[in-house]
Amino acid sequence: MSVDAIGNFLTIIRNGVMASKSFVVAPYSKMNWNLAQILRDEGFIQSVVVADANALRREIKILLKYVDGESAIHEITRISKPGCRHYSSIKQVKPVIDGLGVSILSTNRGVITHKKAKQLNVGGEVVCTVW
Repeated sequence: MSVDAIGNFLTIIRNGVMASKSFVVAPYSKMNWNLAQILRDEGFIQSVVVADANALRREIKILLKYVDGESAIHEITRISKPGCRHYSSIKQVKPVIDGLGVSILSTNRGVITHKKAKQLNVGGEVVCTVW
C-alpha cells in the first residue's frame, strides 16, 4: 500500500483551515515545499518556513491567511491521484472559478501554476486546484 504524500499535505492544510488554525505543520519534501511556495505567491497563505524538528526530520510550517475571519482558501482539491494520474496539455487546462483560483501543474519546467504554464506553453500533470 502506498502513501499519497501530496494528498496528505493538502489534507493537513484543508483540516487547518476548517479548524481555523493560525498555522499548520507538514512533513518536508521538495514537492510539498514547491506547493507551499506557490500557495504563498498566489496569496492563499501568509508565509511558509522550513523548521528543523530534529536532525533527522524537517518540517514545513505554514501560516494560514484569513481576511475578516474568512480563510483565503475556500477549497483545495487533489486532481491527479496515485491510482489515476491526470495529464493535460495547456489547451485543456481550464481556469478555476473563472480565474479566482489556480490549477497547479507538475511539468518538465517544475511545479507551476496554470498561468505560468500558459506563458511557457507547457502541459503536465494537474496536481491540484485551489480557490
